Amino acid sequence: MEIVTVLRDGDRRLTRWMAAWDSDWARRGLPPVEEAAERTKLWWAAALVMAAGGGSRGRKAAVAGIMSMAVAELLSNGVGKQLVERRRPPKEWIPHDDVEDRPDSSSFPSGHTAAAVAFTAAVAPAWPWAGAACAVPAALVAVERVHSGAHYPSDVAAGAAIGLTTAALVRAAPRLLIRLRTPG
Repeated sequence: MEIVTVLRDGDRRLTRWMAAWDSDWARRGLPPVEEAAERTKLWWAAALVMAAGGGSRGRKAAVAGIMSMAVAELLSNGVGKQLVERRRPPKEWIPHDDVEDRPDSSSFPSGHTAAAVAFTAAVAPAWPWAGAACAVPAALVAVERVHSGAHYPSDVAAGAAIGLTTAALVRAAPRLLIRLRTPG
């Protein structure tokens, strides 16, 4: 069997399996995570708390998180979704009501996951404790995107890769700019 076919079949099986979770924590815990992550409200709130209560370390972490999140959203939603047209998982695969509230845009990549991972990965080097605290809701956002039927797992993986790459680039940008400006 061709590798692309194997990956596509695995993606579909994993989507169906995750969407079918009928545990109490999935039914009660994931919808509020999705609501908090909508329009990046969760990450703006986290940045506000860090900046207000974390001193200079908190402000540095908040700025890094917001900058990375903004670039990740631009790359995932403004570029990635325009380049790759992918339909959302079929509604028949999703055995719960969350399937009715899905975006019309391309499924690939997950912008919510890109933003969550970018924010978290940028915060962690500046303030490790806050980065660890952000990792839990970031992981829940990724799980929720598949459980709700908004994305395939590969969409979420691509969003996570965009988020990690963006955080690394935003973190490296000041050093790169200094090197470019320094003669010799």
